[in-house]
Amino acid sequence: MIQPVKPTPTSLREAKASRRRLASLTAYDYPTARLLDDCGLDFLLVGDSLGMVVLGHPDTTQVTMADMIHHTRAVARGASQTLVAADLPAGSCTTPALAVENSRRLRDAGADLVKIEGGSECLPAIQAILADGIPLIGHLGMLPQRVLEEGGYRIKGKSTADAERLCADALAIDQAGASAIVLELVHPPLAAAISKKLACPAIGIGSGEDCDGGILVLHDLIGLFPWFRPKFATPLADVATAIQNAARAFSRAQASS
Repeated sequence: MIQPVKPTPTSLREAKASRRRLASLTAYDYPTARLLDDCGLDFLLVGDSLGMVVLGHPDTTQVTMADMIHHTRAVARGASQTLVAADLPAGSCTTPALAVENSRRLRDAGADLVKIEGGSECLPAIQAILADGIPLIGHLGMLPQRVLEEGGYRIKGKSTADAERLCADALAIDQAGASAIVLELVHPPLAAAISKKLACPAIGIGSGEDCDGGILVLHDLIGLFPWFRPKFATPLADVATAIQNAARAFSRAQASS
C-alpha cells in the first residue's frame, strides 16, 4: 500500500492562492494525532493550550519548552500525512537568537512549523526564524500568553487604532514570509478585511466566518473539556459524557461481579 505523501508548509499559501479554505485542530498526544491524521486537516497544532486542557493550569503562561517538546514528539509520531505545527511558549522568544534556538528544538522534535504570538514587536524573531529555514505561523489578536497582562480574554480590533495596528502587524508578518497567520478573537469585520489583504491564509478562531479557514481546540469541538467552553465553539460531540458513562458502567459491573 502506497503511503500518502505528507504536504510541505508551502501547501498553506498555495491553498490561499487557490481559494481553498483551511481546517486545523489541536492535538497533544500520539493517539489523538493518529485519529486526526486521516481527517483531511491541513495541520495539527500542538498548542500551548495544552497547559489548560491537558496539564490543568489556569492559562497558557506556565507552559514550558520542555512541555512543548514532549507533546510535539508524541504528536509527530502519530501524524504521518498531516503537517504538525507547535507553539513557541511564553518566554521562549525574548530575543531573536533564543527564538531560533527554541524553534530548532521544536523542529527537531518533529514540528513542520512553529507558531509565535505577537505582532511587530516579534518581527525580528520572526525574521530570524524564517531566515534559519524554519516555516512559521503568526498569531495576532487575543494573545493567550499575555492574558495576565491584559486582564482577560476580549475581542480585539474594535477601535480604529487597534484595527490599524493589527492590520499593519498582519501585513508585516505576511511579507516576512509566514505560512499562515492565526487571528484569535479579532473583530469579525476586521478579520475579514485582513484576510483579503494577505497573501498567506488568515486562520480564524472566534473571529467570524470570513477568514481563510478555521482552527479550534479539539477538546472544544468534541466536548472533552466540559468545565469551560468558549462562546464561539459549538461542540459536535459529547465525549466527556461518553467517558463518564463508560467508567460508571465499568464501576457498577465490578461492584456487582
